[in-house]
Amino acid sequence: MNIQNDKSIHFAPLQGHTDHFYRNVHNEIFGGIDTYYTPFVRLEKGDTYRPREIRDINPENNTVEHLIPQLIASTGEELKKISALFIEKGYKEADINMGCPFPMIARRHKGSGILAHHDEVKALLDTVNVIPELRFSLKIRLGWDSPEEAINLISLINDSNISHLCVHARLGKQQYGGETDLDSFEKIYNASSHPLFYNGDVKTIEDIDNIFNRFPNLKGVTIGRGLLSNPALAMEYKSGSELSVSDKKKKMRLFHDTLFQHYSDFLQGEKQILDKMKAFWEYLSPELEKRTRKKIEKANKLNNYDAAVSLAFSQWGKVAKVEDNQDSEDFI
Repeated sequence: MNIQNDKSIHFAPLQGHTDHFYRNVHNEIFGGIDTYYTPFVRLEKGDTYRPREIRDINPENNTVEHLIPQLIASTGEELKKISALFIEKGYKEADINMGCPFPMIARRHKGSGILAHHDEVKALLDTVNVIPELRFSLKIRLGWDSPEEAINLISLINDSNISHLCVHARLGKQQYGGETDLDSFEKIYNASSHPLFYNGDVKTIEDIDNIFNRFPNLKGVTIGRGLLSNPALAMEYKSGSELSVSDKKKKMRLFHDTLFQHYSDFLQGEKQILDKMKAFWEYLSPELEKRTRKKIEKANKLNNYDAAVSLAFSQWGKVAKVEDNQDSEDFI
């Protein structure tokens, strides 16, 4: 194992998953993260904000040591207005999202949908220069339709006043499917003058090592779904060893139960709590026994959910597979 403790691990935000409750509890129980990011804040009609986005960035709701709020915008005016909110909340840093792959967002020339529009990207990056109160970073994809979109922006990005660049090595139109394109990422790696972070399909310690071995001058990696699948991943990488099955099971149970309590105290009614906790399992332990996962997904009462979760944790570390009417056990 090639442990490089000078490399940073950042936790990429995922809408609907990594809210302040999740971030705080993850940091408390697992840690290993140098920087957390909030899901992006957007400007709504009438220059308003969604209450949950305001709540999520409020400093009093966040206990992690280093948190950077993220914004998404298509114009300099939008960027200025959202930046003013961040400054009002006391933040000194902000991350600009030019990577979101959702078509509804991209069609509005936001997220990865802006990458094919050189002048619009330039307008956003020029705006950074007139907001000295914030230190901006940038998250992009390889483009929407073609890696040439991002590659053609590198000289513009190099000239911008950003602290670092994070690149998800996929196209926007791929969303989260298909292969990452390391060859196109390498072109950006070789051309970028800013500290660079890699993002995309980082799921294991071996994946992290492979990325750092191929791109040794990276500042770090940014991980999203890999940490939702294995919340211990950054901690394991930083410590240089994987948790035992028993220790991981204990930490995961504590993580789940603590998060459940926070959502129960905040949300109203069983349905809201169940919807939030079912999202917790969406990426976690993808090899969980299918029937158990179905029990969690179909639970419509908290007592049914509790029973399904107890079953899931009783199976932690083992998955019963039924093949040809015979049971066999495989370790996760």
